[in-house]
Amino acid sequence: MIGGPPRKLRVATTSLAGCFGCHMSLLDIDERLFDLLERIELDRSPLTDIKDLGRCDVGIVEGGVCNAENVRVLREFRARCRTLVAIGACAVNGGLPAQRNHLDLGLCLQEVYKTEPGLRNGMVPDDPELPLPLDKVHPLHEVVKIDYFLPGCPPSADAIWSFLNDLVAGRTPRLGHGLIRYD
Repeated sequence: MIGGPPRKLRVATTSLAGCFGCHMSLLDIDERLFDLLERIELDRSPLTDIKDLGRCDVGIVEGGVCNAENVRVLREFRARCRTLVAIGACAVNGGLPAQRNHLDLGLCLQEVYKTEPGLRNGMVPDDPELPLPLDKVHPLHEVVKIDYFLPGCPPSADAIWSFLNDLVAGRTPRLGHGLIRYD
């Protein structure tokens, strides 16, 4: 081959406020992951345990935005990833974490930490190491520009496989009938 093998796409992933189910679906690609790793190189990801984010072609983010740390991580991904993908219901619309949006955060914290049966002399945590919670949980697109949305709770391994294969091939991802589910 002239010029050597094609350059692998650098892909990073992260999980914000959610259940980590989208990363589990990514792992459910099973042996097809080996085929995918022939064409991509993983950067920061719980799958690699790399903590620092380099320049990437694709950033995949699951989970909603519920605290200041989530905002920081999401903005870092947007700044360092050419293409940013919101994956799963929490990233796309806030998902289950956004169920707290109709509650007053202060009252919710009081209820959980001070008045819940079984807690004696409880207090709302205020350690400076803890990220500042936001009043509401936000989908990713309310904080940064998102290039692609992959819905589902979580999206199936087949949907993620098809989506990533299209991206790697330079095509606009298109998920046909049966790959998008909302259950």
